[in-house]
Amino acid sequence: MILWLLLISCLRLPGQESATAQYAKRVAAVRSTKGFAALWDFVKREQNGERFDAWKPPRERADLRLDVLNYVRQYWAEGRAAAYADIPLLREGPFGQAIALRAESDATFRPLLLVPRERFHGSGIDVRGKGRSVTLVVWLKRAGDSGTHAVAGIWHEGTDLKNHGSEAKRVERGRRQYALFGGLAANPGAAAGHISENGASSFGDKYARHIGVTRTKIPVGEWAAIAMVFDNRRDRVTCYVNGAAEEHWIGNPSQHPFFQWAARAWERGEYRPPKEFVKVANGRLQALRVNPYWFPHDLYSPQAAEDGGPFTIGRVIHMGRNASAPGAIGGVAVFSRALGQKQLRKLTFNSALQ
Repeated sequence: MILWLLLISCLRLPGQESATAQYAKRVAAVRSTKGFAALWDFVKREQNGERFDAWKPPRERADLRLDVLNYVRQYWAEGRAAAYADIPLLREGPFGQAIALRAESDATFRPLLLVPRERFHGSGIDVRGKGRSVTLVVWLKRAGDSGTHAVAGIWHEGTDLKNHGSEAKRVERGRRQYALFGGLAANPGAAAGHISENGASSFGDKYARHIGVTRTKIPVGEWAAIAMVFDNRRDRVTCYVNGAAEEHWIGNPSQHPFFQWAARAWERGEYRPPKEFVKVANGRLQALRVNPYWFPHDLYSPQAAEDGGPFTIGRVIHMGRNASAPGAIGGVAVFSRALGQKQLRKLTFNSALQ
């Protein structure tokens, strides 16, 4: 990769900063941000090997190298094993290289990149429990056919649902903590930050339903920095596109395909956000604020590694076996604190190396 950076550096215009210098500055900007826990830039690899490795704080000892896995094979005993050759590598992006998982037509093949739980349990990226906050940033380029499902994070949705496709051979409950999604039904094509206090479902539904989502859609065909920030002290999750967090309200949430579950919980008195997060008239919930979204809990805190989920990139393990892919991913970073808008703007990097 260094040879690639040197090559494109030779093609720069007079007076233009070299690609190697840009790369070094961007990596340094991420690593010097307070709370830095990990950065996968898809340039750094393990020594004498093919796996991508993460930049880490000096005292971090967790092994954050990325394995590749076809989770259908692992949980349903179907399909072939996945290899690094199944993850297309692009010579572009904010750090110079990017991965581009494909929408898969083979129902038995769903490759993803992951760090197994046992290798990072208790590490800096394992943000969980009392008073803990987290920020997750992904540099992403969506395509016209990109999906709305998972991008990156700790979000094992479980393989224990009944009447939801074929039953898994390896059955596990949900093990969710935090993750970025491409909007889901909350706002397809937007940046969505999913969080969980119990690893499992919310509001009586079979799925997790706590999510903050941007009003702004993620741009198609260009690099963007999307982020989710869970601020535990302020009980809220805020989502960003290129450093901007536009306020977002959902009118008539009881009829919304995603937020109807929160609305029903409000009607039962189980979910009652402060007045700045709701609009109420005549005792009825008229609108729900979803960016930022009110979340008055700590993140799910598995005490043992076997009770937690892996950190995955490109997809998550789930019963739906979603075939789509989020687009090209040029970097993933985790911070063990709630970053502010000013800090996130400094990490936007919404252009490729020149």
